[in-house]
Amino acid sequence: MSHADTEQQRERTDDPPVRVTIVLPCYNEEEHVVDEVKRICSAMDASGYGYELLAVDDASDDGTLDRLREVEHLFPHMKVVAFGHNGGAGTVRRVGSRRARGEFVVWTDADMSYPNERIPELVATLDADPEIDQVVGARTQEMGTHKMLRVPAKWAIRKTAELLTGTRIPDLNSGLRVFRKDVARPYLRLLPPGFSCVTTITLAFLSNQHQVRYVPIEYAKRAGTSKFHFVRDAYRYILQVLRMVMYFNPLKVLMPPALWLLGIGTAKFVYDQVHSPFYLPNNTVFILMTGLLIAAIALLADLIVRSREHT
Repeated sequence: MSHADTEQQRERTDDPPVRVTIVLPCYNEEEHVVDEVKRICSAMDASGYGYELLAVDDASDDGTLDRLREVEHLFPHMKVVAFGHNGGAGTVRRVGSRRARGEFVVWTDADMSYPNERIPELVATLDADPEIDQVVGARTQEMGTHKMLRVPAKWAIRKTAELLTGTRIPDLNSGLRVFRKDVARPYLRLLPPGFSCVTTITLAFLSNQHQVRYVPIEYAKRAGTSKFHFVRDAYRYILQVLRMVMYFNPLKVLMPPALWLLGIGTAKFVYDQVHSPFYLPNNTVFILMTGLLIAAIALLADLIVRSREHT
């Protein structure tokens, strides 16, 4: 072993233990991925936190992986991971979070849109308060593509999530967040492969009464080309909101329509009996039976959820 290698090994041994793992999905970010790595590492080096940066190339079509390999030796805390096929941002974050050595896991993006120099601030906020389990950078503005369509769609989805979780959510799908690994571990298997993974981890925490704090952040226009597809990804976001709340609290989704149908059916039954005693129209029976069936499914689903919690 050379003298230089010995010195480098000694420096790494003297580093503080890893407390923070930063998972950085990289897909076709060749032009700016090194700048993003520099920004993250500079901020973390100055913070005093022991950290590791998992830069995961998600089978990029350009030279992203080559650029990461070229500079890997310059950043001793960075580890480059290469996927053999494109798995999606959610897959990268799930795999990276499971491999994490730190007690705090940071999710962010490599497209220069998030203020990654503020990662130590978010980590310190989580570290300072044991009652908090996740800190999310809540964007104060929308800078994505299809802005005229995204803003109302995201507002509607966010309001639906707030209604179902009973919690105010300033930003449902921010890509910049830090959470406690031990708290998130049971929910990692639920992460979908696409962008809605950030929505999933938010709803998983809120639905299970884990405290989430939101810190306002600026959001810049992304570098490179957006991978967001409005129709496909908006549909997935809506579906994921309903799926996650159903998974943890099915009564929130199913019982309100069941009670509405039962109420309408009862009112119509009374009306029918007043106007036509002893006559029960088929539509009245249909409304009442549908309400009863949905209520029964809701109670059965809730029973399954409760039994799962004790296994």
